[in-house]
Amino acid sequence: MTEGFWALTEKEKQTLRLIVRGHDAKSIARTVGLSVYTINERLRDARRKMAVSSSREAARLLLEAEGGDPVILPPEYVGDRQIGADVPKALKDQEDVPTGGAGRATRPFWIIIGVCLMTLALGLLALTALPQLASTPPSSAPIASSAAPIPEVVDAARRWLMLVDDGRWDESYRGTTASFRKMNTAQVWANTSEKARVPLGAALSRTFVSQENLPAPPYGYEVVKFRTRFANKAEAIETVSLDREDGGWRVAGVTIE
Repeated sequence: MTEGFWALTEKEKQTLRLIVRGHDAKSIARTVGLSVYTINERLRDARRKMAVSSSREAARLLLEAEGGDPVILPPEYVGDRQIGADVPKALKDQEDVPTGGAGRATRPFWIIIGVCLMTLALGLLALTALPQLASTPPSSAPIASSAAPIPEVVDAARRWLMLVDDGRWDESYRGTTASFRKMNTAQVWANTSEKARVPLGAALSRTFVSQENLPAPPYGYEVVKFRTRFANKAEAIETVSLDREDGGWRVAGVTIE
């Protein structure tokens, strides 16, 4: 039965040896620089040749056949199992793989730092779009309705944008809703505005485009759009979402597209 080690290829043996060392399919893929699909295919072929249903069992049998000491293998991971049969094969394999296995792969510290910085950057950009009420809603979301513009709403949106134009971050922050201030501190708003608004330069013109009512909980929002020309951007659409609060209109979110 074990003659020729079940006609296993060298790459299949090497993959099973890594299984013995505690790896699963995903960590093997990271270790040898291949796709997890390629590793799962090797394991599948090895199981078929050895007539077993488990990659762990196949690895144990190979270890015994090669004269290794019996070991208690760790539990089988989900990553060990065959991913859907319709998954395309890897386009390119790798000729050289380790023969003796390797320890579990660890992520270089610079990758971790990079992920953290990217998360922070995306978080700051997201604050400028809180909430993006003017974006196209999903099919299950309420649909905004067009109506005749309400002068006081349009005027409130325009005056608030002028505060942002002048870099008056504290005043513009005080003009936002309680929910906005709960999610963002004044310092966060100032820092985000410096990064997102200042590079656009001075506002050269601002033309009213539309006003819509978005029936979102609890009372709905008025969404006002302007077509604006900045010194460093020929044309942009500013969308300001306002909510009625404390007897006046306050800004719940703003986007610049």
